[in-house]
Amino acid sequence: MMRKRLLSGAMVTLMALPVWAQASSLEDLTDRLEELEEQIADKEEGWDLAARLQFSGDIRNRFDYHQASTPEYWNGREAARAMRRFGMVTEETTPAQMRAAFAQFIKMSENLAASSGGTLTAQQARSQLMNSVGSTAKPAADYSNDSIYTTRLRLNMRVKATENVEVKARLVGYKAWGLQSAPFGDESDPDGVYSPYFLTSRSFDGTVGRQATDSALLVDRAFMNWNNIAGLPIWFSVGRRPTTDGPPAHLRTGMDQRMATPINYMDYPFDGISMGYAYASPFGLEGAGRVRFCYGRGYEAGSQIKDSGMRDVDFAGFDWDVYKNGHRFINLQAFGAFNIFNVPGDTNYPNPIEVESSKDPYRHDGLGGTTTNPYYGSTDTNLDRTNLGNIFHTSIIFMDKIEAASLHWFVVGGWSHSQAKGIDELGTTLLGSWGNEPEDKDGYGFYAGLRYDLDELGLRLGAEFNYGSKNWLAFTPGHDDMYTSKLYTRGKAYELYTIWDIPGGEPISKFGRAFMRLGYQHIDYDYTYSGMWLGEPTPIDELSDAANAMFYAQFDKVDQLYLTIEATF
Repeated sequence: MMRKRLLSGAMVTLMALPVWAQASSLEDLTDRLEELEEQIADKEEGWDLAARLQFSGDIRNRFDYHQASTPEYWNGREAARAMRRFGMVTEETTPAQMRAAFAQFIKMSENLAASSGGTLTAQQARSQLMNSVGSTAKPAADYSNDSIYTTRLRLNMRVKATENVEVKARLVGYKAWGLQSAPFGDESDPDGVYSPYFLTSRSFDGTVGRQATDSALLVDRAFMNWNNIAGLPIWFSVGRRPTTDGPPAHLRTGMDQRMATPINYMDYPFDGISMGYAYASPFGLEGAGRVRFCYGRGYEAGSQIKDSGMRDVDFAGFDWDVYKNGHRFINLQAFGAFNIFNVPGDTNYPNPIEVESSKDPYRHDGLGGTTTNPYYGSTDTNLDRTNLGNIFHTSIIFMDKIEAASLHWFVVGGWSHSQAKGIDELGTTLLGSWGNEPEDKDGYGFYAGLRYDLDELGLRLGAEFNYGSKNWLAFTPGHDDMYTSKLYTRGKAYELYTIWDIPGGEPISKFGRAFMRLGYQHIDYDYTYSGMWLGEPTPIDELSDAANAMFYAQFDKVDQLYLTIEATF
């Protein structure tokens, strides 16, 4: 306040000099000085209003080289065609009948193998049965993109409405060069069989602003905080949550500070509320901690006839910074996702049985007879939406820095549990498909990394590894990888990277920094449907068996090289 008064006095004095010279009397001079003081007061109020606003942001230009491969596999479309031609299913087949039909198909192949006198295995018999009605396996394939360029701009705003109420927001524009849509190539082949990029190219609320799309500027985060409630270290927050890029992602992305509430196994932008409490000296140690209880809406089902359709999908849980002191950080997170959908609201997925029925004027009874198919030519060939059950997730992170060696390190462990309750019209459940009965399943993940800082060279060298088990589920549709999230891998993922600070002079503000990143990722998949809660996870090397028909092509290996040039401001 004293500084403002001195500044105001100096400005009044300077501005008064010409006034003094023009004043005809002392009274006139006094009036003129009062006018100037009012003008200065107005300017100060304007400065105070501007000072409430804090703007920052970052820009990233990125190059990626990508190559991947898929093994030979049977697509669900082919399996549906075969079972329909054998008269095992129709468009009205119920989930229970679907399980019976699939069991019947398996029994047919076993009987054929037994009658072959040992010349056919059960797997070979299934292939022969499929071929007999015109269904064929999809051959192994290689995919590549030798250069893809993207630009991402993010604008941050922080403003106080009152002493204890603030608003934070982040807008993002993220597009591929030379394109106004997602850069994932053809999502299906001419037969309508989805490519391995099917999951990546699906857009829903959990991916908005996180994938390269078009030139639109989108709301990535927008929430208000009410702090110091009743004078206590308690706060309440509501809006689109800061639930992407959580630790330890800031190490490999070069941001060097936490960018979100949860750890990186929860990379899912959603809308909701949280209530938190901060504390000091946990367990009598120097440091601090905080715990938050959170609720969010993952999918809004909208108005419909009561108890007749989809229910809303909600998140609920807590995120606990158990201990934080300098670089040492321990965090525990646990949450549930309730009434998980089979198909998100802004995505259409075809029901392969209905697709086949719509193209065939006849129904087949499996004995060579046919009847007229009333479903022929129908346009209602999408999989009906339904709720399938709940998913629970718990993870813990420990990270620290060895100061003497300038070495950051972290370890993360995760556990997921699927609680299967519902069945969709294809007989699909949580982590189950075709002939599976609903079954609860557990998965686990492990993630570890190192980063060595050479501050005198402005250089950082890092390495990371993560592993996911057969039934592992990570909530990472908002991932920052180009094509596929490494953290939801059911298998092994490796990454090496380096970060180099651009010698561009002194930073203009506390946010100012410019750097480049060069990195390489290799992912080796052990099981199918990584990142998806639908479908039975199947060993990659068993996809040539028609009994393991997939809904879309599956990666077995992915290699990715990337180079970025970035600035924060």
